Amino acid sequence: MTETERDSFTGRETTGHEWNGIKELDTPVPRGVLMFLIVTHLWCVVWWFLVPSWPLGTTYTKGFLGVDQHETVQARLAEGRQQRAAWSTRLESEPYGAILADEDLMQVVRDTGRQLFGDNCAACHGRDGKGGVNYPDLTDNDWIWGGTPEQIEQTMRVGINTAHPKTRVGQMPSFGRDAMLDAAQVQNVAAYVYSLSNPDFSTPNNLDRVNAGRDVFAKTCVACHGEGAKGNPELGAPNLADAYWIYGGTMDTIIASVHGGRQGHMPTWDERLSAAEIRTLAIYVHDLGRR
Repeated sequence: MTETERDSFTGRETTGHEWNGIKELDTPVPRGVLMFLIVTHLWCVVWWFLVPSWPLGTTYTKGFLGVDQHETVQARLAEGRQQRAAWSTRLESEPYGAILADEDLMQVVRDTGRQLFGDNCAACHGRDGKGGVNYPDLTDNDWIWGGTPEQIEQTMRVGINTAHPKTRVGQMPSFGRDAMLDAAQVQNVAAYVYSLSNPDFSTPNNLDRVNAGRDVFAKTCVACHGEGAKGNPELGAPNLADAYWIYGGTMDTIIASVHGGRQGHMPTWDERLSAAEIRTLAIYVHDLGRR
């Protein structure tokens, strides 16, 4: 009979395996770990019988507890709708003026609207509504298509430059690329627009360029942006005389806008959100600008 070798330090038997003078001990699995494995396996077997688990062709084992996560979720959704019914009905049907005057209801708008905004709008406009690169800031009270709740709701419903039959359509032509203006005219009109929000730019050295640009603006840009370059919400033409910019208000970015044109895009939310959700977001966004 082969004599079992024992390790002199631990007193445990060895397996007979040896690598480079290192012998492997025949150490058993710790009792606590073994008991844990046994209990968890028994629990799994019991759980198989208690809840839905095994697929059976087109069906599955239902379990003795009768648990149905689909029904549970539907019940919780129904409960949530019931809890929201009182204020969501008001938000869907009451005039905007009445909602804005009701501070308790406005608190609901701010709480619910923040979540809706984060889920649907923050990807472009940022969590705080201050906009991202080439996306408008919704907190500065400077609106392209109008900032009343009614106008914001309409913009959300139909989108901007979308396939919706009533979409808002707005595009700035590429005056330079399409050769409607030559390079000098593009630079001059950019200088004029830049001077509107930067009066210090109109120095004697730049005055000729600014005046030449004013003439180009009057012939080319007034139809959309207006005589004073204050913009036109009916056309989605932004105000060029303030300090708020979507694509940037530096001389280089203005030249790039005049040369290559701009075309914004906002999806239509008419089929993605409910009427109450759209109106909630419209008031929430309006409130961001108001605050």
